[in-house]
This record gives sequence, structure tokens and C-alpha cells, in this order.
Amino acid sequence: MFQLSDKGRGIRQMFDDIADRYDLLNRLLSLGIDRRWRRFAVSQLSIPAGGRVLDIATGTCDVALEVAQNTDPSVTIVGEDFTQGMLVKGQQKLKQSPHGERILLVNAPCEAIPHPDSCFDAITIAFGIRNVVDRPAGLREMHRVLKPGGRAVILEFSNPRSELFRKLYYFYFQKVLPTIGGFLSKRSAYQYLPDSVLEFPSQKEFSRMMGEAGFSRLQHCDLTFGISTVYVGDKLPG
Repeated sequence: MFQLSDKGRGIRQMFDDIADRYDLLNRLLSLGIDRRWRRFAVSQLSIPAGGRVLDIATGTCDVALEVAQNTDPSVTIVGEDFTQGMLVKGQQKLKQSPHGERILLVNAPCEAIPHPDSCFDAITIAFGIRNVVDRPAGLREMHRVLKPGGRAVILEFSNPRSELFRKLYYFYFQKVLPTIGGFLSKRSAYQYLPDSVLEFPSQKEFSRMMGEAGFSRLQHCDLTFGISTVYVGDKLPG
């Protein structure tokens, strides 16, 4: 049985506390364009009829629903999250969607995916890998459950490369966003999440981590001046 660290339990509790405001938080963090980023991330997948997709850190199921909307009706999706409160909000969305019956929700952390080896055609995780305390273990687990020839697509906030844009973005993240968040929800959560973005590895470093976990044919694409990045890695056949 996997045991979360103290930090992991703290992060889980924080997401439980802000579950009702999570979608709003993402809109604020992304300046309102996170939906476009999700669509781009999902477009990097190629899922066969009858295939299976795992969406890790599924949250309120935005990516899982995007996958369902853009794949054959025979494709099934498993949405996994370690926060019960987020899954409750996600289940509410699924009930309102014509694709909801194709999505099964599971409560589990990325570092201990409760599925056998080589059982998914694709894996997605959006805005969640930076909250995985043991990222190398999480990436290894993702590689383990991916079928040979399958693909993992990771969407995450990143640090803009333009010095001017980065300064403006950091000011928004560190000064404006926590203040807004304090009025809307828990200020500590709105402080943690920007800090977690600023501390996330560079694109080159994170790609290296994916390679060490076993992924091949690595590539990444910066979106919107580098506010976010889509990372793609394959599990080689054979």
C-alpha cells in the first residue's frame, strides 16, 4: 500500500479544500486559455478503436472529457486522482455529459497507479505532474502501465523564456493572483500553486526526467509564449 508523504497529504488536503473553485483557479492561472491548451494536448494522441486512455490527476475531468469528445465511442477513459473532493466535482460533470458513461474514476496517486503493466494505449496528465511529490516514481509508473507503442502527453505550466514577459508573468503570479485568490478561496492555495509553477524544472530538465523513466522519441512544444508546455513521450514497441 502506497503511503503519501507529509507533503503529499498536505497537497491532497489543499486540493480537497479548493475543489469547488478549482476550475476558476485554472482559468486565473492560465489567463483564460487553458481550454485551448488542453485541446492541443489531446490532439497529440492517436487512439485506436476500442483503446484505453488513462488521465492522471484528472481533477474535474476536463481532459478526460476532451479525450472522449475526440475519440471513437468504443474508446474508454480512466480518470485517476488522489483527491476525493476533485473526483466528486468531476463526477458531477460526467453526469451532465453525453460522454460521461465512458469515463471511470479512480482514487489513486500517480506514484502508485492501480493497474497492471502495459494496459493503456495513451496517458494524459494536465497541470498535475508538478504536484506529484516523487516525480521520477510517477513517470516510471506511467511508463509501466503504457502499452508498447503507446504515448504519454503531459501538459504543464512552465516559465516563459522572454525576459520581459517572464517578469510580467511572475508579477501576476506572485502579487496579483494570491490577492485575487484570497478573496475567492484560500489564499495559501493560490500562493502554493504559483510557487509550484516557478519551481518546476525547465523544459530540458523535465524532458531528461522523462527519458530516464523510459520514454523515447521525446519532444516538447511551448504554448503562449511559454506559459505552458506540452511534453510528448512514447514507449517503444517490443
